[in-house]
Amino acid sequence: MNHLDKLENKSVFLLREAYHQFKNLCMLWSIGKDSTVLLWLARKAFFGHVPFPLVHIDTTYKIPEMITYRDRLARELGLDMIVGMNTDVIASQQTFPAGATTRLQCCQALKTQALINTINGSWPRQRLDPVSGEYKPDPSNQPFEGVIVGLRADEEGSRSKERYFSARDERSRWDIADQPPEFWNQFKTDFAPGTHVRVHPLLDWTELNIWEYIERENIPLVSLYFNQQPADQPGKRYRSLGCWPCTQPVSSTSRTVSEIVTELRSGQLSTIAERSGRAQDKEDGGGLEELRRKGYM
Repeated sequence: MNHLDKLENKSVFLLREAYHQFKNLCMLWSIGKDSTVLLWLARKAFFGHVPFPLVHIDTTYKIPEMITYRDRLARELGLDMIVGMNTDVIASQQTFPAGATTRLQCCQALKTQALINTINGSWPRQRLDPVSGEYKPDPSNQPFEGVIVGLRADEEGSRSKERYFSARDERSRWDIADQPPEFWNQFKTDFAPGTHVRVHPLLDWTELNIWEYIERENIPLVSLYFNQQPADQPGKRYRSLGCWPCTQPVSSTSRTVSEIVTELRSGQLSTIAERSGRAQDKEDGGGLEELRRKGYM
């Protein structure tokens, strides 16, 4: 059994454990490489079927290719797809692209607040209709007590402090100092009523592991991850995906998954943070801990 098999087995175990322990469960799908690998693992864990809804928080500022990819794959795989957004802030244009807020305030409103109110059922949300293939109001607005998230410990500083089963309070706030130990695959899953739990099956994976697995499994990704510049121009591709006003590509000539794997193994990007193209990280001094304490992904 190689390293990818071991990572896959542990992630599949965590997905099945989460499904067993939590009655109302969903999985966040950001459309990025990590959450798409998580989607692939969920289909493996449940024999081709994903038995819980996928939730995407749409800021309306996502790069258009991301939304096109989301809707195409959701229909192809028959996914139960829910989309949530902060319609009030979007309508009033109290956002960074409109010049009304800072990047972090924009993230707090369009991502954190939208996520919290979407998963607790307090805001209207859209659900993909399997017959028409269109998004329609979700009549259930069922709250979710468990949310599966595709974050990794090596991606950003505050994520390294997470647990596989990470408790939040009723307002989705995260108390870093009050977390149970997790030893020898023994996980705490019996939380007090009202606790909101984030589940992290990819916590042990690295960026290289993710791309190695994408290569091995031939997982389809949005084209933004690959250099599409003409040969006579400097190569650029997105290493981390977010909203277009706050996300920039990095210098890279990699046009295929195998070339990205080679690039990472060679250490060419070792001095550049994975989220270096995400401008909101820099506004917060290079970390997202304060946002994440308040419920951010």
